[in-house]
Amino acid sequence: RDDTFERFEIMSMDTALPFISHGKGINVWDESGKRYIDASGGPATFCIGHANEEVNDAIKEQIDKIAFGYRAHFRSHASEDLAEMIRTKAGGSLNHVVYNSGGSEAVEGCLKLALQYHTAQGEMSRRRFISRERAWHGNTLGALSVSGFLARQEPYFGSLLEASLLSPVNTYRPPAGVAPENVAEYCANELEEEIQRVGAETVAAFIFEPVVGAAGGAVPAPESYAQRIRDICDRHGVLMIADEVMCGVGRCGTWRALEHDGVEPDIMSIAKGLGGGYVPLGASVYSDRVAEPIFRVHGAPITGHTFTGHTTACAAALAVQKIMERDQLVEKVATDGVYLRQKLEETLGQHPHVGDIRGRGFFQGIELVEDRETKEPFSPNLTMSKRTFDTGFANGLIVYPTPGNVDGRKGDQIIVAPPYNATREELDEIVALLAKTIDQTVESCAT
Repeated sequence: RDDTFERFEIMSMDTALPFISHGKGINVWDESGKRYIDASGGPATFCIGHANEEVNDAIKEQIDKIAFGYRAHFRSHASEDLAEMIRTKAGGSLNHVVYNSGGSEAVEGCLKLALQYHTAQGEMSRRRFISRERAWHGNTLGALSVSGFLARQEPYFGSLLEASLLSPVNTYRPPAGVAPENVAEYCANELEEEIQRVGAETVAAFIFEPVVGAAGGAVPAPESYAQRIRDICDRHGVLMIADEVMCGVGRCGTWRALEHDGVEPDIMSIAKGLGGGYVPLGASVYSDRVAEPIFRVHGAPITGHTFTGHTTACAAALAVQKIMERDQLVEKVATDGVYLRQKLEETLGQHPHVGDIRGRGFFQGIELVEDRETKEPFSPNLTMSKRTFDTGFANGLIVYPTPGNVDGRKGDQIIVAPPYNATREELDEIVALLAKTIDQTVESCAT
């Protein structure tokens, strides 16, 4: 297996990488003075861009008072005001929040909340999680266990939780023998069949990304899928967990990604767009239904870490969320997401090596293929997603590469996920640079 990209992505010290100098808005500069347009918002994180003065001022103001008041000793206005904003934006019965330090911890918190809920209900047999192949939920052992991302799991085989992994829900690459228009029904039925196979009394929760990110390349669930799995989970007493770490908090043009589908989960993980990358922060959000037995039996969620509810992190995130609300950035993403998609379609829609353009809002994926007609992917030995990233980086364009979407090895995608306040002129520049980059990458493989 060629895992060049995996090594590239996870190395903590890569001497080939330039040193970062500074950033402003959608742009960053390295120490040589080279400018890069951050078309992926880092890993779909920098939702209001870099060096926002209001956020920086909020961070400084909090640190000047106190950086962190430990949650077992004090409450803080920053954490409680942010929790109230999350409750308001999430809506429905999603009224409860456990803070953590990022997306993996947020997912881990969701899994633990599901288990604690069933324990409080006296259902100790419900320990199994069901997820999907080509899903990425995080790097902690629990989150890894429910992921369908072979290259990132292999080093830990033997120590992961046993989980059921179902087919990816992807209309461009449907399960064998399934027509694209039948993918939602087929994959929903697959969930019900797996619950029945292992026994509903053993299943704690089904976890999925409403729009698959790192493992799929911005793959949205087809219409009716989310409603069907909501119904299936309810009928079998299984909790629904929406992993919105990458696709949520406005990224897809609604604050919750599942708002688009008209569905409310029982538990939801959020992170990247919450604090915009200014200070690490995530949250596990859960419903009144889940909270009631937990508080009645245990008094509170039995999860959390030293830095849960970190005061400065919450102050930064609160400033980010206030800016998003004041400037109507979620609404802007809904509108300008249509513009971005149109520009991508106009520029790349007929490209001989672009098989699919998909996504929602400012979360768009471009699948690169060897043959557009047959959908045949490039050989994994070419590492096309990494090559495209490298070529773009040399051109001053940062995109997010995602390999292995087809079978864990084959398949190359690029994600475009700019800051929500990117201008249309900046979106035009992104698309033009991306088209140039893809052409150059394909040409490099032919020489």
